[in-house]
Amino acid sequence: MKYNSTRNKNTVVTAAQAISQGISEEGGLFVPQELPKYSADELLALSKLDYKGRAKKILADFLSDFTAEEISESVDAAYAAEKFGGDNPAPISYLHNGDENMYILELWHGPTSAFKDMALQILPHLLTKSMHKVHDGKEAVILVATSGDTGKAALEGFKDVDGTKIMVFYPVDGVSPMQKRQMTTQKGSNVNVFAIKGNFDDAQTGVKKIFTNDAIKAQLADNNKLFSSANSINWGRLLPQIVYYFSAYCDLINAGKIANGEKINITVPTGNFGNILAAFYAMNMGLPVNKFICASNANNVLTDFLATGTYDRNRNFYATMSPSMDILISSNLERLLYHLTGNDDAKVAEYMKSLSETGKYTVDDSVKAKLDELFFGGSCDDKGTQATIKKTYDEEHYLCDTHTAVAVNVYEQYVEKTGDKATPAIIASTASPYKFAKNVLGSIAPEAVSDDEFATVKELSKLTGTEVPKPLAELENAEVRFTTTCAADEMKDVVLKALDI
Repeated sequence: MKYNSTRNKNTVVTAAQAISQGISEEGGLFVPQELPKYSADELLALSKLDYKGRAKKILADFLSDFTAEEISESVDAAYAAEKFGGDNPAPISYLHNGDENMYILELWHGPTSAFKDMALQILPHLLTKSMHKVHDGKEAVILVATSGDTGKAALEGFKDVDGTKIMVFYPVDGVSPMQKRQMTTQKGSNVNVFAIKGNFDDAQTGVKKIFTNDAIKAQLADNNKLFSSANSINWGRLLPQIVYYFSAYCDLINAGKIANGEKINITVPTGNFGNILAAFYAMNMGLPVNKFICASNANNVLTDFLATGTYDRNRNFYATMSPSMDILISSNLERLLYHLTGNDDAKVAEYMKSLSETGKYTVDDSVKAKLDELFFGGSCDDKGTQATIKKTYDEEHYLCDTHTAVAVNVYEQYVEKTGDKATPAIIASTASPYKFAKNVLGSIAPEAVSDDEFATVKELSKLTGTEVPKPLAELENAEVRFTTTCAADEMKDVVLKALDI
């Protein structure tokens, strides 16, 4: 299978090239030229496999320049039981919330307690194999902008991986205390972490500017290095996320919750649009989906886009209790636009140029009609998030984090507006509640919250009878290694300094 750029479909690369390069030369994102199609019989065959077996099948259909052995090695190493607490890294919790058929897909049982582990535990294996295929002998310099979870998951995935260096940039006041401690205490000889004065969009824009800076790329080439990405702009990051939607559907079949071929709704809390885009790809491969429910926090640029067809980032930015969604520039939306325009790279390039120059663009009527057919958009502010955490805990004794609560809230908005209680719904749960302990505990017992992060973590565990994930508990006594803060326009300088260039 070959891949095109969203902004120039004359650019054609292999899977290994797409993964190692991360982003196209002109700033476009790589997309598959075609998608494998799975029939009902093939879905049934997938349901008879375990998670690893499903992953091997789906990845093989996209990574045609990888051998079966290479894919098997990558999957087995990434999803080892000791990393995810069992053989199923993405289990489902069955809630009984009225007649709404809510199924919580828990994607946070990996080593950093966030859904990013599902992709970032396998990406280092795919990237290093890709480098050997197309850039043998070169060192990959991985740049990551993070709103919290991607940074730690990428650092953990790439730490001490031969032939790589990784640099993570996070907004200094835009992540939770636990997320910050996870990143600043990261071990590894090839890792660097920087806080920037700004928000996630500043970090993401800065990384993209470095990626497309010809002078810097030339300096790296002179030193036998090249840039790559661990953000979901990299196809190797997005592809593994497709697997867990198929796997969840298979698990629901096996549990007798749905019939093979029955349509489901999928609700995703999202800022950068990558997690929900993976579900969109799954649908186009044959997963029976009725509606995608796109859940935003107070930074509701996606909600407004789905309602109006105009994407406008010229608005107030809010630092919320769901920081991984505090994003106004949703990079992966570019891939969706490419597909909905019938692979019109010129139109996508025009949209992205307008976004860069004016901060907004408006899609045409045919694209808007497709958005209306596929998506429901809704948003939930911090007050609603707190209320949903408390309600879900009181009624279900289920503890969800601040991002998952946004998804539950928006799903309930969807049901109220449409009356669709009958369609089974998967809710993507993206992080452990212990990554946001102060806000979660503050939602169910505000009087118990302490200024001390780890005292709050322990109190949340005591009050709810739930277990603190071991990797988070161990952070209390971890040594802080990274404290550097820089302005967004200094990012290229700190990258070159860290590389001794």
